[in-house]
Amino acid sequence: EFKECFSLYDKKQKGKIRAGDLLVVMRSLGASPTPGEVQRHLHLHKIDRNAELDFSTFLNIMYRQMKQEEPEREILTALSMIDRQRSGFITAAELRAKLTRLGEKLSEEEVDDLLKEAKVGPNGTIKYEEFVRTIS
Repeated sequence: EFKECFSLYDKKQKGKIRAGDLLVVMRSLGASPTPGEVQRHLHLHKIDRNAELDFSTFLNIMYRQMKQEEPEREILTALSMIDRQRSGFITAAELRAKLTRLGEKLSEEEVDDLLKEAKVGPNGTIKYEEFVRTIS
């Protein structure tokens, strides 16, 4: 599947894709990197945004991204269960309850530190997907 998708973006049939296409290729394979994460991957491999990357480098980047997203997905799944309306938001109180009572319980101080990173809206809600990305 990875090779097939990579080949679709290998327009010159040279075994390389443009670094500028990396975000789209990764997302089409189910990964969900941010533009900043893609930039970090390219920087790590010393690849300029206007350059090209081969399939081996692409696989390495995909592996790193998917490994990074795994715990993030688990957290998102757990928090989405609280979001009964599927709005993408939960209250800070619901988040605190989840973090202090379930799984590997955090202390009130640890939760306070995490909530400092969250953008709590005027109605006391947090966009949890954004919050998880911030703390991951």
